[in-house]
Amino acid sequence: MLVNLTRGRVLARHVRYANTFRTRLVGLLGRRALPPGEALVIVPCRSVHTFFMRFAIDVAFLDREWRVVHLVHNLCPFRLTPVVTRAHCAVELQAHRLRETGCRVGDVLELTDGV
Repeated sequence: MLVNLTRGRVLARHVRYANTFRTRLVGLLGRRALPPGEALVIVPCRSVHTFFMRFAIDVAFLDREWRVVHLVHNLCPFRLTPVVTRAHCAVELQAHRLRETGCRVGDVLELTDGV
């Protein structure tokens, strides 16, 4: 489970990792949607694209301490984020999820086992 410790909100109940060349390359490609409550964490990552994707996403870029350093809301298909030099990883979420949960730059996120 991905939790915003600063706000006390759950961002996603199911989290997948993309931490190999292949999983990072594929990411969310080929999927029709990102189901509610699901997230993809891409490590390492300083920029993402939505080329050939079929849906919009929200993206939170995190530093090594899992502090949010940059947010991209509602990134539509066939778009590219800026390069976030301070980022260590990126979290891709369903579009509008960051606003729904009040996530802001400076917030600290954490992966938990959900218990």
